[in-house]
Amino acid sequence: MNDYGFWSVLPPLIAIILAIRTKQVYISLIMGIWFGWVIVSDWNIWTGTLNTMQGLVDVFKDEGNTRTIMFSALIGSLILFIQKSGGVKGFVNWLERRLEKTEGKRQNIVVQLMAWITGVIIFVESNISVLTVGTLYRPVFDKLKISREKLAYVADSSSAPACIIMPFNAWGAFIIGLLLMQGFEQPFSVLLSSIKYNFYPILALIAVPVVILLNRDIGPMKKAEERTDNGQVLWPDSKPMMSDELTESEIAPHVKPRAFNMLIPLAVMVLSMPLMLYYTGRKSILTEGEELGSFSNIISNGSGSTSVLMAVVFSLLLCFVMYKAQKIFKVTEMAELALKGISEMMPLALLMLMAFAISNVSKELNTGAYVAELTQAWLSPGLVPFIVFLVTAFIAFSTGTSWGTFGIMVAIAIPMARTLGADEVVTLAAVLGGGIFGDHCSPISDTTIISSMASATDHIDHVKTQLPYALIVGGLAAIGYLII
Repeated sequence: MNDYGFWSVLPPLIAIILAIRTKQVYISLIMGIWFGWVIVSDWNIWTGTLNTMQGLVDVFKDEGNTRTIMFSALIGSLILFIQKSGGVKGFVNWLERRLEKTEGKRQNIVVQLMAWITGVIIFVESNISVLTVGTLYRPVFDKLKISREKLAYVADSSSAPACIIMPFNAWGAFIIGLLLMQGFEQPFSVLLSSIKYNFYPILALIAVPVVILLNRDIGPMKKAEERTDNGQVLWPDSKPMMSDELTESEIAPHVKPRAFNMLIPLAVMVLSMPLMLYYTGRKSILTEGEELGSFSNIISNGSGSTSVLMAVVFSLLLCFVMYKAQKIFKVTEMAELALKGISEMMPLALLMLMAFAISNVSKELNTGAYVAELTQAWLSPGLVPFIVFLVTAFIAFSTGTSWGTFGIMVAIAIPMARTLGADEVVTLAAVLGGGIFGDHCSPISDTTIISSMASATDHIDHVKTQLPYALIVGGLAAIGYLII
């Protein structure tokens, strides 16, 4: 395996810096991918260019990547269905009636807290959480003149942190699998024990209502709130991750707005996730000819990407049945809407493709392993959690994947903690918290991308407005590991 040293860190950093500086996310990502493959190809530009194209194709070799890209495309159909069926309009009308007794800024506070609570409750899967929060509350945020950047922040900061703190989901299953590989006999108990030391997700979840209740925004978020309060939904040069077709609430004259036309399909999508995790986990275990074991064991063997994809498919099928039964659409109209919704999501699917591709070239360059190994030689036991938190955050920021970072760092940090005599449970918490922290700050993270999409805001605007809050919370978490 080649050792690319410092060069392994440059491709993702080039993509991130270019994206933030130019706001041209697609060009920035392709430049980072290309530069990475040129390095792998011994600086042969022609071979590197060919490998870049092959790298994009190879993304689809991974079934999980393919399912996630399909999920990203099908989301467009679901959003268009619940929009045109009057479901979104019905929910907005219902919420307005509930808010009639609340005046002025209190309305804004109540709605933002409701969005946060919704994100926390849907801890079964981070992408479903941000999608649900964005779809439910975007029209209300627009109406109350709360910025879409604030919605993206609320959705993003209540999804992955809730998923890692309440690990009865695919996140928990994945981490349990990693802990089993490290020889833990009771991996679920170890994971539960680490929660109280997982400072970043806990503080991130607390920070959202604190920011809402204090009504004090900082940095780019303050400017975004002032812009929205003046009636300007987006900055003039912004490129929202969702088209006007998917965000406008106009419905046909014969359609009566009903909130349940949105709430029931979304509920089915959310509830299908754990059921599919159980089904795919059970099938996997039986295929291997092993004993089913406990519920957590079955869930730990489930496929997160399959569960997410099928949850959206079930929701779409229900939409077909519900809207046909109500005579809202004909079958041909629904087929056309489905295809239109998919086509509107092609830019997002392309962005996901590139995010996976740059993650793959980072693996080829051993970016994560290089950064992690830099710290091993000089660590003292007391500093292990603190340094592990920072290193994990940097890897997640550079690669755009918290799960991929967990896969790298659990295998390095736990043996390191054992060798140096550091606390393994606290070290595990530092890995998990650092992965979420770096993922929140990274513009090439799939969760961050979907948060921008669900909120229909410009992706780089979301990254810039969320970054100060993430850095403050990350700094407090790092201090926590120093103190402990």
